[in-house]
Amino acid sequence: MRPEPRPLPTETATPQDSVLALDVGGTGLKGAVMDRTLAPVESLRVSTPRAEGPSAVVDAVTDLLAELRRRAHDRGLRPRHAGVVVPGIVDETRGRVLWAANLGWRDLPLAAELEQRTGLRVTLGHDVRAGGTAEFLHGAARGVRNALFVALGTGVAAALVCDGVAVTSDGYAGELGHLVVDPQGLPCRCGGVGCLETVASASAVVAGYNVAADRAVPGAVEVAALARRGDPIAQAVWERAVEGLAKALASAATLLAPERIVLGGGLAEAGPLLLDPVRVALADRLTFQRRPVLVRAALGDHAGRAGAGIAAWRTAGLDTTALPAPAL
Repeated sequence: MRPEPRPLPTETATPQDSVLALDVGGTGLKGAVMDRTLAPVESLRVSTPRAEGPSAVVDAVTDLLAELRRRAHDRGLRPRHAGVVVPGIVDETRGRVLWAANLGWRDLPLAAELEQRTGLRVTLGHDVRAGGTAEFLHGAARGVRNALFVALGTGVAAALVCDGVAVTSDGYAGELGHLVVDPQGLPCRCGGVGCLETVASASAVVAGYNVAADRAVPGAVEVAALARRGDPIAQAVWERAVEGLAKALASAATLLAPERIVLGGGLAEAGPLLLDPVRVALADRLTFQRRPVLVRAALGDHAGRAGAGIAAWRTAGLDTTALPAPAL
């Protein structure tokens, strides 16, 4: 269990209070200054410099928080807290990143490091669990007691709610991306072979197309567009992602029996091109299991950032459950 939030003293809680919310991804850093309604009054996105090494990513996170704080002050707002969410295995209670393969971090006391650098209080969380919290409270899984939120970005991970309770298992729960879907497949950054992340992440779709086509496209959006136009290589890469994802979701449905599965992250931005064939492929794999409703994330690619803001406000003592859906 996470410790109870430490509320702000009543006399300092004013309409000028705000929080900083930052979603650290393998491709980009998405940050915002959020007011007490979770509206992003300032937004900022920069590329993640992971090719420059683990320390460079910490530097980039520090710089982005400093810039967001400056913008908040320019608007007459007072940042009271920062919520930072990251991928990997995250010990939220101790504020440590135990392992983040895509960023090169291992046993990093990130919350303390950022607090020392910025002077802000920092709540550290897992990016997908944060996105799931936003979707469970305000998005596509609102009101559902058994749900699975799956983020398909640079990596793949999931957030779980079972019988109305979020499942974390000390930070280890939800690593859907490391279910093996192709035992003869490609090596994964985790050290395994044929993980879902090697076929159905946005980065895997791009890499798969670039290798097979012997040309470079910048992102999964372009691969999706090519698949829609009938490009046979793009279609083959896309079908492989669909089959891998359906296989992993069938395992999740068997073990967890979600009523609803919410797909988010960059790859889910393809909409029906992804969801429609995954629905069919998943249904073909299920027999006795509860058949989940498969939907697209309501908060889109901003769910993680919204979840970071929710975590920051909760720690600052604000009950976010009754608020409307966060604006994008």
